Amino acid sequence: MSGQAPVADRPVPVTGQATEHGARVAPPGGWRATFLVVCYRMKDTVLEAVEGALAQTVACEIIVSDDSSCAETLPLVRDRLRDYAGPHRVIVRSTASNIGLCAHLNELAAIATAPVLFNSAGDDVSLPERVDTLLRVFDAEPDAQIVGSRVDDVDAQGRLIEAGVRGLPARVDQRWLINRGKLATILGASMAFRTTLLTDLPPLEGRVEDNMLMLRGALIGVCRCLPVSLIRYRRHDHNLGDWVFDRSERGYEGWKRRQLRVAEMYVEIADDQLRCIEALPDLPSHRRQAGQALQALYRLEALQRVTMIEQPRSRWIAPLMQGLKTRGLRRKSAERALKLLLPRKQFGR
Repeated sequence: MSGQAPVADRPVPVTGQATEHGARVAPPGGWRATFLVVCYRMKDTVLEAVEGALAQTVACEIIVSDDSSCAETLPLVRDRLRDYAGPHRVIVRSTASNIGLCAHLNELAAIATAPVLFNSAGDDVSLPERVDTLLRVFDAEPDAQIVGSRVDDVDAQGRLIEAGVRGLPARVDQRWLINRGKLATILGASMAFRTTLLTDLPPLEGRVEDNMLMLRGALIGVCRCLPVSLIRYRRHDHNLGDWVFDRSERGYEGWKRRQLRVAEMYVEIADDQLRCIEALPDLPSHRRQAGQALQALYRLEALQRVTMIEQPRSRWIAPLMQGLKTRGLRRKSAERALKLLLPRKQFGR
């Protein structure tokens, strides 16, 4: 999950016209990739992210966009690009008001001119070969809708934590997602995806983008994950994924808060998949059925989590029994059934 976790205080509005830097004319045939540098309160790291974009060996359309979060971010970028005369076209802009990650991506997809979008947060750094490596997969596999990779986790200061992590199998399709039932996703920060996943389908709605995008990609084609690291993924207290799955508070209250956040996210993902299915009347029946199964899987997972918090134990039985009959949720449902024997105060320990 790219982006940052919500914070309590209100973001600072940022206004002003977009500026363009670098190449004014697209290469013959147009830009092959639009490289997004998506920012939310990332003034301390955005220049590193921009350097990663500028280092790409394939000429790109680069859009650096701040979600109206910090008045200092874009001036830093524009100062870096003042004399830029390289092969990339760089657009520096902001949203009119703070709109959140998913709406921000919708807005950027409408601006982009390339057929493939490269996702990057303003606190991550892409290696120079990232665009070239992933575009080769898109060129070779017309059915590939999303291509991602492993990443190197680094800390807030850029020091390596662990190399080659957060990967999935080389090929991820609907069948794999249903059978595994882990509700896992290719990391959003490592994703490149066909622009049509946003422009030809309903707008993303919700807080977190990566699961929604991967289900969209699997609904139409396949997703690929390469076993190489092409991103330096910065870990810190405001990572959106770490905020959703936060385990820093031990005990029942921390467990409860995490369950409710994750359940809300899963319902948003299920709703998005259903909207996409309804928007594709010519979708092959086997893909439609698998998409329905996946949105039901996410919805049932959310229901189990909420039920265990808000309902008496007698109400747990039905969703747990349904989970025991559902591919991908049988093991989780069996583990949760054991909690029928424990007092709630023991949960989360």
